[in-house]
Amino acid sequence: MNSRSRVLYLVRHAKSSWKDSSLSDKERPLNKRGRRNAPVMGRRLAEQIQVPDLVISSPANRARTTAGIICKALGIDDTEILINDQLYFSGSRGALGALEMVEDQYHRVMLVGHNPTWTHLLNTLANTEIWNMPTCAVGVIGFDMNSWKEVRHTAGELLGYGYPKGPDSFSI
Repeated sequence: MNSRSRVLYLVRHAKSSWKDSSLSDKERPLNKRGRRNAPVMGRRLAEQIQVPDLVISSPANRARTTAGIICKALGIDDTEILINDQLYFSGSRGALGALEMVEDQYHRVMLVGHNPTWTHLLNTLANTEIWNMPTCAVGVIGFDMNSWKEVRHTAGELLGYGYPKGPDSFSI
C-alpha cells in the first residue's frame, strides 16, 4: 500500500444475529458467521497494514465486538477502543464529525460502524464506486493532509479494500 500522511480504515461490523427479537438494534450480537469472519479480517489486516494509532467504534454491540476481535489480531488491547455515539446511524455527517475531532497526533485511524454510511463514505472520500461494503469489509483510504479536520475537503485515495469472501490480500 502507498504511504500517505493520514490513513483511514473503514470497517463495517461483522454479520449480526437477528435471532432474539427482544433485543434492541444496539444490543444485537454477532452471529456465528460474524464471529468466524471478524478474526479472518483481523489476521489479514495484521499481515498487510500498519497498525492503527486509534480505533473508534460505534456503541452498537455488533460493532464493538467486531472492533475487539480485530484489535486482538492487531495486538491492540480492546480497552483502548474508543466508543463514539456519532458512529451509530448518524450518517456521513456524524461519522465525519467524529473523525474531525480526532487529535492530530493520530495518523492512522480505524472507524468501526455501519452501512449504508460506510459504503457512502468510502465512495465519497476515495472517489470510488463500490456498490456495497459487505459485513466485515474494510476500506483503506489515504490522505495527504496535516489534520483530520481537513478530511471533508481533501481527496482521498483508495489504498486497499477487502472483505471475508474476497481475496486474501487487500486489493484496489
